Amino acid sequence: MRKTELHTGWTVRATGGPIPPEIADTVVPAAIPGTVHTDLLAAGLIPDPYVDRNEEALAWFHRSSWQYATVLRAAPAEPGERVELVFDGLDTVARVDLDGHEIGRTANMHRGYRFDVGHLLTGEEQTLGVRFSAALDHAEQVQAEIGERPRPYPHPFNAIRKMACSFGWDWGPDLQTAGIWKPVRLERWRVARLAAVRPLATRRHLGVTVEVERLAADDLVIEVTAGSEVHREKLAGRDTAVVEIPMPDAPTWWPAGYGEQPLVGVEVRLLHDGDEVDSYRTRVGFRDVHLDETPDEHGSRFTLVVNDQPIFVRGFNWIPEDHLLTRVTRTRLERAADRALAANANLLRVWGGGIWETDDFYDVCDERGLLVWQDFPLACAAYSEEEPIRSEILAEARENVTRLAPHPSLILWNGGNENIWGHEDWGWKAALNGATWGARYYDEDFPALLAELDPTRPYHPGSPSSPGHDPADVHPNDDRYGTRHEWEAWNREDYTHHDNFVPRFCSEFGWQAPPAWATLVETLAPGDLRKDSPAFLLHQKAEDGNGKLDRGVARHLPLPGDFAAWHWATQLNQARATRYAVLHLRSHAPRTMGSILWQLNDCWPVTSWAVVDGAERLKPAWYAVRSAYAPRTLAFVRRDNAPVLAVINDTASPWHAPVDLRLLGFDGAVADSPAGSDVPADFDVPAHSVRLIPVGLRPADPSNTVLVAEADGLRATHLFAEDFDLAYDPAPLSVDARPVDGGWAVTVTASSFARDVALLPDRLAPDATVDDMLVDLLPGESHTFTVTTSATVDSSAFAGPSAFAGPSVFAAPEVLRSANALAGHRPVVARS
Repeated sequence: MRKTELHTGWTVRATGGPIPPEIADTVVPAAIPGTVHTDLLAAGLIPDPYVDRNEEALAWFHRSSWQYATVLRAAPAEPGERVELVFDGLDTVARVDLDGHEIGRTANMHRGYRFDVGHLLTGEEQTLGVRFSAALDHAEQVQAEIGERPRPYPHPFNAIRKMACSFGWDWGPDLQTAGIWKPVRLERWRVARLAAVRPLATRRHLGVTVEVERLAADDLVIEVTAGSEVHREKLAGRDTAVVEIPMPDAPTWWPAGYGEQPLVGVEVRLLHDGDEVDSYRTRVGFRDVHLDETPDEHGSRFTLVVNDQPIFVRGFNWIPEDHLLTRVTRTRLERAADRALAANANLLRVWGGGIWETDDFYDVCDERGLLVWQDFPLACAAYSEEEPIRSEILAEARENVTRLAPHPSLILWNGGNENIWGHEDWGWKAALNGATWGARYYDEDFPALLAELDPTRPYHPGSPSSPGHDPADVHPNDDRYGTRHEWEAWNREDYTHHDNFVPRFCSEFGWQAPPAWATLVETLAPGDLRKDSPAFLLHQKAEDGNGKLDRGVARHLPLPGDFAAWHWATQLNQARATRYAVLHLRSHAPRTMGSILWQLNDCWPVTSWAVVDGAERLKPAWYAVRSAYAPRTLAFVRRDNAPVLAVINDTASPWHAPVDLRLLGFDGAVADSPAGSDVPADFDVPAHSVRLIPVGLRPADPSNTVLVAEADGLRATHLFAEDFDLAYDPAPLSVDARPVDGGWAVTVTASSFARDVALLPDRLAPDATVDDMLVDLLPGESHTFTVTTSATVDSSAFAGPSAFAGPSVFAAPEVLRSANALAGHRPVVARS
């Protein structure tokens, strides 16, 4: 097998649609892999689609068509040789030509294509071309043929096999990319090639299924090497072999926090007369996984079990890291995965409206022990079970299940996102009038495909769903079974609404907030830094998103009038909502065994549910998740509308510690005594367990009293009223900032109880980060924040308004923030 990459010498030009005059006749160098958007950006012909209102200005892309071309010089196939042109990914509706001769057509960005071109090659210079038609035009044509099916957005994304969020989502832009988005190459081979290899590793066994494509009937030999084990099997006229290798001494692969992640190299060689004609290399991890769905007194469990260890999933939903997919590098994926791990997460759910992620993504997760929940890419819509959709969905599923088989991080297959729920609740049945909507995929096709290709991993028909129950009898979002999505809290209620449900596994929930201040300043013009500006609203895609933000804040906090304070208040409320929901779920273990927050990341600068914004800056909510997902944590949660102390121990060791519970006035005076109460002096919590401790302490004056619990250096606080009813000192903080290597040590001291103390250093400098946030300080306490930045900063700026302010229509944004400060704007005291 000889492989030659074809990544150089490409150009792209427009061939149709409402193309601007300055682009219409221009031939642009094209990067492969890449897209038209990235090529035109590199050429300076379009503005950044993520900035200002440029997304609207680039809507002409939706009806455009493009021609990629390069010069190919390759010898024709020799006798007994095949030469194939291989595209790993084309986005999306493409015609491939060689010297004007059509080689093939494609309409699915989620799969690869292979074309026999040996008979067309001349050895001289030839023109290889790929023409992309408008995906929207194709989707509308297919929809007209198969009938319209329900979906939440105007464009018929469910009538084409293209990343659904390419057409816009309630957090993403509507850009509709086109291009050669994955590698392309020539492959020359004789005798046979490896058509598919599926290594499936369990804890003590490796099975490798090999499928070959032949040009001759010669006997072939498959040689599989795994660690020190070498096994050979003859393919005497067969095209498929399964090599079974017992691995009794294989090192065990564990999820993050449970053990190490050893990976073992696997090599498959295809031999003919002793010579290698093709090969395949990968790595596997040896582990067992199953899904415990045993019926119990509450309904039925939904617990992932790895190597016989039940896992409480502390997860994030994952969307594409950049809407312009080809800009996502392995290094960027490593940073994203490390942020998830640093927030104490152990799982990423690859959401069904995006893509089958790249090999780099799964490699990164394998190396770090980040479990992967993999959706089939079907989201929030009804999908036709007829042609031309059906064969494409099944072809991409077969290809990608095979591709992802080696990865130990991949732990669960999921049929799709919210499609079963949508069919039951969102008015689809009347709109469909008996038309197919996807049930056959979730109930028959995907289970059958996995039984054939990957029986080692569990399958779940949809998120949410109640497996084993007819949706007409048990709702797909029933909290007693399977998975639940909790969106009433954000959409119509309040984050305290989570208390009304105890799901077996919550695979989506979340709360919105704007991106970091520096991200807004980089994205919007100074005059647009207000929540009602058209540019800001273009970067707020949720229905009535700002209204929900305002109502969410107003249930707990005074709603600020100026934009900088509003920005902080909404970010703080996202952090609180996130922490509240996560701790509610964790406190109900083992009845609840999963929390997957929507969402970790953003694909562009936008107001969204992400805890890391599109510029990779951490929102306050990321720090809230880090605290709430800590393996050991103390938290006050509610039972029967009263606070109880949850002692959460998700480690392999028992936790025994003395606990101190007390009521304090905001001035530091003891407000009550635990004497005579039922408060224990210490606690014992077994490994991977939760203990709830009733708290009998009640304040005489709820407006200025805080309940404090401390154990093993951890602290939890509880307040007995909402912020707008609390007698906070609005300016209880003083600051001492001193330079240190790489930045600043900023010590904040409280003269009165200070809640959710935070530094927002990106308001000082775009590269500035801080190590901690959302710290509660008792009177007389100090906390030192470490700020990292390369910028020159005036120490006084940490205590007062920053110079990095944006427009002059409001006061410069303050860097030091707290819940207290939202009640007033007195300046803090700066110490030299």
